[in-house]
Amino acid sequence: MVLLNILDKYCLPKGYINAVCVGRKKELSALENAFQSHDSSFIPIYGRRRVGKSELIKNFIKNKKALYFLGKQAPARLQIREFLRNGALAFQQPLLEQASVDGWQRAISLVIEQVSAGEKIVLVMDKFQWTVGASPELPSVLQSFIDNGWKDGCKVCLIVCGSYLGFMEKRVLGEKSPLFGRRAGQIFLKPFSYLEAGKFHPKWSETYKAKVFSICGGIPYYLNFFSQTDSIDVNIRNNFLNEFSALAREPEFLLREELKELKKYFGILTALSTGAVTNREIARITGIDERALFYYLNTLIELGYIIKHYPLTGAKVNPKQVRYKLHDPLLRFWFRFIYPNGSAIYQMDEKSSFLNLIKPHLDAYYGTGYETLCREALSRLYQKEELTCAYEIGEYWDKDIQIDIVGYRQDGVIDICECKWGTISSMPQLLKELNSKISAYPNKDNKTIHGRLFLRSRRKQPSSHSVRTHFISDIYRLD
Repeated sequence: MVLLNILDKYCLPKGYINAVCVGRKKELSALENAFQSHDSSFIPIYGRRRVGKSELIKNFIKNKKALYFLGKQAPARLQIREFLRNGALAFQQPLLEQASVDGWQRAISLVIEQVSAGEKIVLVMDKFQWTVGASPELPSVLQSFIDNGWKDGCKVCLIVCGSYLGFMEKRVLGEKSPLFGRRAGQIFLKPFSYLEAGKFHPKWSETYKAKVFSICGGIPYYLNFFSQTDSIDVNIRNNFLNEFSALAREPEFLLREELKELKKYFGILTALSTGAVTNREIARITGIDERALFYYLNTLIELGYIIKHYPLTGAKVNPKQVRYKLHDPLLRFWFRFIYPNGSAIYQMDEKSSFLNLIKPHLDAYYGTGYETLCREALSRLYQKEELTCAYEIGEYWDKDIQIDIVGYRQDGVIDICECKWGTISSMPQLLKELNSKISAYPNKDNKTIHGRLFLRSRRKQPSSHSVRTHFISDIYRLD
């Protein structure tokens, strides 16, 4: 019998695809192995919002005796009361809800007392960062249960889950945490790959799949809102320009749950979405002092929404060369097209808004997204080519050139790659551009440099043996 509390519900779109049907097999297997072990176990699960953590857990606890508790931004007393209410429902012990307790230690003890000797249960504490925000002592309370045993003859598979990466890494996984060294494993749940994301829309062409990946990334919740029966353009209109749609204000709701001083964060994300990449550029656009900017950027990094990166040369990174990038495609799309045009979108109808404010700039937007996809594809190409050495994949830039993709390998080879989403007017000219970038790359270790082209449109392959060409149809067959 499946024993669950009332789980948080989303208004799911027609044709919804369960993320576990697309991937997450390794993660489910890891959880199942922990549950099947003879001992109690502790598994932290973390990852950015909407990546599918709760859905993974819900699928895992099907047909298991389980108590699922969803933390919230509420006083500790109210959360403890809800925890006991959920326990009463899960273990069919109505009197548990009426118990008078003075903290988490007693509340958890009362729940565990309802478990029979020889039984193993799953105890899930989701959105753990919010519960700990109201009850800072909770990690120490859980430590005492893990160290001293939950109850004679009773085994517990404890799962704590959170979306604030910085919190989970410091307060749960970090060496200063009371829970440090007690986990049986951990799951950092990442967005789906471009190939897995494509499985949400199996009838679409590779070009359509790449377009929706540029907007939704590998986030299953977002991918499910794009209907295969409509074009990408119609999906954009329906999901972003209709004020009543789920995604129209999704970034605003998402950020309000996690952040204060929203104006400053909105300013930073808008600056990043329009091409600002350095501290100085972001500070100039937002008006935030450059010294104070670090705090806001670091918070967005800890939430998994932006990343910082450096030119890839194999040398030690130079902090002065750091750049910031919006890592979340939906935020990049929303802050590029929706947020800055809010007044105009409100005044115009959906079709006019799309044709005038979004459509003219979409190809350039898709081109940037295609570069991200191709960086991921290069790693899969290395696997297909049976590359056995270590490697890094990144970018390179200086004041004169920008190289889309650099594959820095430990076998004495560097791959310099050019991505082209648009129409290729001249293959010889494209090869000339690639060769000029190869010549300009600072190859201080005198490694062998190979060129690669990632093209959307299929063209005749260049005769040069030192250049490999990969078309979008090829990289979608790398599964």
